[in-house]
Amino acid sequence: MTRPLAPLLDRLAPCGPIVDPKAAERAHEGIARRAGEQMASIDAAWPALAPVFAASPYLAGLARRDGARLPLILESDPQARLSDILAAAEAVAAEPDFETARKTLRELKADLHLLTALADLGGVWDLDAVTGALTRFADASLHAALAQAARVEVARGALTHVGDGEDGPIPGLFCIAMGKHGAHELNYSSDIDFSIFYAPEALPVSEGTEPQGVAVRLTQHLGRMLAERTADGYVFRIDLRLRPDPSSTPPAMPIDAALDYYESVGQNWERAAHIKARIAAGDIARGEAFLDELQPFIWRRNLDFAAIADIHSIKRQIHAYKVDERLEAKGADLKLGRGGIREIEFFVQTQQLILGGRHPDLRSPRTLDALSALRDAGHVTPEDCAYLTAAYHDLRALEHRAQMIADDQTHKLPESDADRKKVAALWNHGNLRSFDAAVGKMLKGVNQRYGALFKGEEELSSRFGSLVFTGVEDDPETLATLKRMGFSAPDRVAATIRGWHHGHIAATRTERSRELFTRLAPRLLDAANATGAPDAAFNRFADFFASLSSGVQIQSLFLAQPRLFELVVQVMAFAPRLATTLARRPTALDALLDPAFFGPMEVPADIPWDPAEFEPSMDAARRLFRDQSFRIGVRVMSGTADARDVGRAFADLGDLIVGGLAPAALAEVERLGGAFPGQVAVVALGKAGSREMTAKSDLDLMTLYAADEPAAMSEVKGWSADVFYARFTQRLTSALSAPTAEGTLYEVDLKLRPSGSKGPVAVSFTAFEDYYERESETWELLALTRARVIWASSPDFKARAEGAIEAALRRPRDVAKTAADVLDMRDLMERERPGKGPWDLKLEPGGLVDIEFIAQFLQLAHGPDGGPLAQNTGEALSALIAAGLGDKASLNAALSAWRLEQDLSQLIKVALEDGGDPENEPKAFRALLARAGHVTQFRSLKAKLLKAKAEARAAFEAVVKA
Repeated sequence: MTRPLAPLLDRLAPCGPIVDPKAAERAHEGIARRAGEQMASIDAAWPALAPVFAASPYLAGLARRDGARLPLILESDPQARLSDILAAAEAVAAEPDFETARKTLRELKADLHLLTALADLGGVWDLDAVTGALTRFADASLHAALAQAARVEVARGALTHVGDGEDGPIPGLFCIAMGKHGAHELNYSSDIDFSIFYAPEALPVSEGTEPQGVAVRLTQHLGRMLAERTADGYVFRIDLRLRPDPSSTPPAMPIDAALDYYESVGQNWERAAHIKARIAAGDIARGEAFLDELQPFIWRRNLDFAAIADIHSIKRQIHAYKVDERLEAKGADLKLGRGGIREIEFFVQTQQLILGGRHPDLRSPRTLDALSALRDAGHVTPEDCAYLTAAYHDLRALEHRAQMIADDQTHKLPESDADRKKVAALWNHGNLRSFDAAVGKMLKGVNQRYGALFKGEEELSSRFGSLVFTGVEDDPETLATLKRMGFSAPDRVAATIRGWHHGHIAATRTERSRELFTRLAPRLLDAANATGAPDAAFNRFADFFASLSSGVQIQSLFLAQPRLFELVVQVMAFAPRLATTLARRPTALDALLDPAFFGPMEVPADIPWDPAEFEPSMDAARRLFRDQSFRIGVRVMSGTADARDVGRAFADLGDLIVGGLAPAALAEVERLGGAFPGQVAVVALGKAGSREMTAKSDLDLMTLYAADEPAAMSEVKGWSADVFYARFTQRLTSALSAPTAEGTLYEVDLKLRPSGSKGPVAVSFTAFEDYYERESETWELLALTRARVIWASSPDFKARAEGAIEAALRRPRDVAKTAADVLDMRDLMERERPGKGPWDLKLEPGGLVDIEFIAQFLQLAHGPDGGPLAQNTGEALSALIAAGLGDKASLNAALSAWRLEQDLSQLIKVALEDGGDPENEPKAFRALLARAGHVTQFRSLKAKLLKAKAEARAAFEAVVKA
């Protein structure tokens, strides 16, 4: 039955109390000045108008700006007035002047806004009538704007004509309304979401004109017509970001490109968005054919478990509050916040996506119609349906009233009590406390029902809050969550993750990989937060993730082994060199998959290259070094390796690489100069010799050689022994230190050879023996205690070199002079190379240098009498204690301090740059350091280290001075 026509003023009822009588009085005075003789109808309706204009400066302004606007609305039937406004908007399509068209649409929008607000607040129109009126005007405006845009392009000669048939103003081009626009559910100050698609071959472009450029310009003209603010305001804000991959596609897309996108990388949230899609303007038939082709994408008849779980994830990314948690009206986001409109929409849409493929009756684009259909099909209880329906009506009404205050595109209730009272008054609440209580109760009720959907499944939010990465814009709750998690640029993190969801990288290019990433994303963010350095962890993980050629296997691994994943993220946060390795060579991660990874630390027994090929050997050595260093470094970060084992593993890796490159270097020199009759050995000194290497240790090396005959020469070039083995040393040094396409290996230091940098780079055997018998200084003998032959051209020459080293160490010497030299050396070091603070574990008093000097001095002192010799500091101290050589208490204190400093040094060298101060590192790293030092608190570690260094310093002075 059709309702008889009746003027609006006869049907208006007050919406609530007059929140600001003075504002109402000012509004009345201003309107009276403009309306003049037409005030009769206004005064008759004033009891219903006063509460509106008292609360809404925007609506009062609309009434005041045009004296005829309010009387005409009040004296007309609202539906009849709406029809007139819509007809006038449609007529704008034929307006020949672009600027006149712009002005007219803006004036009509003002008429529509005042009419809609009064009919809504006065209880004349229900929610469907309000949103329907707004949507119908949006459609009429979009049609008119499209026609005006076409006129501009015809005028510039790009289009041949403006269409006037069923294929719209621009044949081949159409606009798909999305979201609330598509479902006829527009809110009061909504923008309009639509996507523009076209068939290039169908556009009426002039000869030689590129369709893409025309389509993009048409989009720009639409923006000028609808969204650009002028003195008359604007018509609608427009949002084109629901098109495929908006960050990397033009604002208008060819149909085929769009279909390819949806078939290949379309996401579940995009399927949900298309539930509400409809053709709003343009070439209607072509648009409907496009949507018909999309139906299999939107409504999938067959869904496997993973696909269903990924649909569930749309819901599970939103944090559901617990029973005792409060949801407040103050500042509440009625659309995106907890208990808001989005939760009701997701409640409906997720079930539609799962069930709608097989049940077409569940495919309604309108939220409440779909909710009722789910109830009728038995998927939602009648009680939940009734509650959510009522809540949806109330939330939309509140959203409209919040927007009516100042025509803001806001979805939030005001923070201030005074402003929130205005919204309350428009919702017929005179008491702010009761208003806040009612809103809070409603939000909690919605959130509880939302939380019960798919209950018991894996949460995809965080304890910090929601983590929603669907859609094309930042979710405010998610940005707040990311900020609470410690990220300095939440918007950048959110944009990066959305890009991954869009398949911008190979690791998320397939549907299965994106389903896995949906589950991995919150774990990644939580793990990054747990490191205390979330920015570094996320950024380095992003580099790694972007380098993957595929993502299914690695993401499945991370999800199946969460502790391994947390360890990898920890590496990203605290070990930049390891993170770089992983980013450049993701296959390094394979080492972690080895079941023996956490077993004894061993390097491969054999080299994976042919020493006969010099340059390929260099590249292969660098790949081996990178993979094995990564493996050792991760063991350090995991806290599952003893520092002594780590030092040996790094040294064994160096031995393996030198042992593989030395034959390659020798073969290369022989290729260039011919074979030479002689023998050569490579001796490691320093930390490489003592097998105490860290992640940043260089290689201290010396080469010893002996010709078979004094006058021997190489076969081709006639090189003498010194030239031949100098070339060998240079080639080996280059092989170990020169950068190649595969990176670098070691810094090589040859200065510990006899005569240091002044002598020849290769040392003849006789010169070595003579030097250490006649010329060597105490510091050179101290260094020689750590000498270890790591490669030789023959076993016999290796044994001969080892014998020469031991002979040099066991020669008789003046112990008192040696002690004095050691003290002088340490004094000189403290003056010229003082320690850099309490975390300089090498040079500070009581650091590793003091402890090494103790072991080296005692070996020189007792070596002539058969005392123990050992390159490793810890082994040497243990052997000296066992032999009763030196004060036992002092040596035990030195050994204990050495072990602690080794434990800490290995972790610091893996994680920090040189000079890095653990005091300035995140709490999580300090906890790792405390664990390495076998204490529970970082402050306890500092005290333990201070005590150990003091005891080590005392031991140094007691042993050497004694």
